[in-house]
Amino acid sequence: MAAVAATALALTGCSSGEESATPEKPSGPVTVKVWAWYPEFQAVVDLFNKTHTDIKIEWTNAGTGQDQYTKLQTALKAGKGAPDVVQLELQEIPTFQLTKHLVDLGKYGANDVKGDYVDWAWKQVSSGDSVYAIPVDAGPMAMLYREDIFKEYGLTVPTTWDEYRQQAEKLKTAAGGKTFMTDFGANDGGFMTGLFWQAGAKPYAYDVAAPGNIGVNVNSAEAKKVIEYWEGMVNDGLVDTTAFHTTDFYNGLGGEKYATYLAAGWGPGYLQNVAAKSSGKWKAAPLPQWTAGANAQGDWGGSSFAVTDQAKYPDVAAKVAMEIFGPKNTDAWKIGIDKAFLFPTATPILESDTFLKKEYEFFGGQKVNEVFVPAYNAIGELAWSPFNSYNFNQLTTGLNQAIENKTSWTAALDTAQANITQYATQQGFKVQ
Repeated sequence: MAAVAATALALTGCSSGEESATPEKPSGPVTVKVWAWYPEFQAVVDLFNKTHTDIKIEWTNAGTGQDQYTKLQTALKAGKGAPDVVQLELQEIPTFQLTKHLVDLGKYGANDVKGDYVDWAWKQVSSGDSVYAIPVDAGPMAMLYREDIFKEYGLTVPTTWDEYRQQAEKLKTAAGGKTFMTDFGANDGGFMTGLFWQAGAKPYAYDVAAPGNIGVNVNSAEAKKVIEYWEGMVNDGLVDTTAFHTTDFYNGLGGEKYATYLAAGWGPGYLQNVAAKSSGKWKAAPLPQWTAGANAQGDWGGSSFAVTDQAKYPDVAAKVAMEIFGPKNTDAWKIGIDKAFLFPTATPILESDTFLKKEYEFFGGQKVNEVFVPAYNAIGELAWSPFNSYNFNQLTTGLNQAIENKTSWTAALDTAQANITQYATQQGFKVQ
């Protein structure tokens, strides 16, 4: 995706397919091609096709995340082969919008559903009255903890990061190093950004309405506070640094290697899948705060549906994007919640008893969404850059090298700041 930014500013003047006249629709159902990697998505597609006589979705799983983005960018550049509707992670929207390949859904009634989403989530996909995607799921963060380990070693559930460290020190002494307080996966830029987000860091200032300008503040005081904290935890042997999403990490979650897992809203389902043997041992609690009594939150992950400029009938494609996981589509969301463990962004779904009061057997019957939903509602604004893949690469590479070489983590942030600033300038952005 770094290659996208290299020509992005030169392409901002390209016209979008939405500006051309919409061709006459066929007499039968309009076929809308959708690319998405949501789990259990076939059942959602089947439901949509069953309940709509005028539209037929043809779904393709073109790969997860970066694999799909590479194929998508190739098709968009070629002018053919892209889907009508595509799943995009929230942080990737500016990249594709910058090259004018996303249809403005505001022209097709998207603002009519704006009130069904909290402010921060809607701003992730829009600029003014222009709407470039419809939010689907999000990843508000919370602390999942092993209740059995906490009881065994006499730990109390921390409410601040200072308390979290105190309990980690107590655990290290009591467990003799057998169990870490948690794992810090420096290979996941979304995880680290979620922690920065909670601390009030704003790594980028960017608005698609002014695509030539960008603010870069990766090494802010807030970000350094977070990094210094976790550097100290790692250096003192309180926290592990196994890469996330690896076999060793999964085994650690399922065994007794980690007392807590700092997770996103999709974490309960993820944990159930990768650490099934620890069922019944976990509980959910709010993410510890930097200031006692505060309610600062961050987000890790989340995705949306966007319409590409290759959509033959953008009005129909917009309807699919808005309705397939829409705020009133409770049947689709039942599949998404029960089968795919998605954390919905639509407030009518979030506030329903079906979601909020749902008991999770894996968590001993706890209603974990009573922890995650308030966190979601309290998240503040955060802007992404139009070259997020490069940013994440700089962040993860720098911190992993610092961990391996036992060098300064904050110095790694300074290096990332310098490299990203230079990169943005080389791509033609005015860095502010």
